Amino acid sequence: MRATSLTTLGLAVMTAVTATAAAGAAPADDAPATKPARTASVHGSARIHYAFSPDDDIRFTIDAEAAPYSRPLPGLPQGLPTDARGTVSFRHVVAATGQIATAKARVDCLVTGGGTATLTAVVTRSDVGPVGERLGFSVGEGRAGEPDRLGFSWGVANVDPEKTDEKGDVTAPRVGTCMAPAPFAPAVRGGFRVRHAELPPSPPAEMR
Repeated sequence: MRATSLTTLGLAVMTAVTATAAAGAAPADDAPATKPARTASVHGSARIHYAFSPDDDIRFTIDAEAAPYSRPLPGLPQGLPTDARGTVSFRHVVAATGQIATAKARVDCLVTGGGTATLTAVVTRSDVGPVGERLGFSVGEGRAGEPDRLGFSWGVANVDPEKTDEKGDVTAPRVGTCMAPAPFAPAVRGGFRVRHAELPPSPPAEMR
C-alpha cells in the first residue's frame, strides 16, 4: 500500500511539472542551470559513553549517503526512497580485560530529519556477531552546547514480549531497514555531521 501511494504521488507531481512547463515561456539562454537535488548524508567518527560499560573505549565511524531507489526488492522493483550506501565501523575495547572487538557493516538505508538520522547497515565483517545481520543506528547533532549522540540497536533491550524461544525466553526481533533506537549515548570525543534532505517522490514509470 505504501509503495502504491508513493508511485501515485510521484506520477502526480511529474504530471503537474510537465503541464506547468508547457504553459510557460521557454527559459532564456542565460537562465541559471537547475541545481542538483540535495543528498542526505551522515559522516563522522566519535568515542561514545555507554552507560552499561562506562569505562570501555567504544568508537563508531559512519560514512553514509542517500541513494534513493537504487536497491530493487521483491514487489518493489524501483527500490525505496530511503535506499543508501556507505559503511559503518565500530571498535570496542573492554577496559577490564583489554579484549578488542571490531566490526564493519554496509549501509542499506538512511532517513534524516533536521539534525537527526536513522540508518541501518548489514554486517560484512565482525569479531563478535554474525555476518549478514542488519544493525540499526541513530545520530543526533548536539545543539546549544549539548554533545552529539549515537544510538545502536544492540545497546538497548530489543525484545518481542509476544514471542518466546524453546526455553520460554522472550526473543529479539530482526532489525528492519532504517529502524533504530533514539540516539542515547553521548559522544565524549569527536562527532557526527547530519545533512538533511527531504525524501524524494517515486521516479516516473518509464524510469523504473
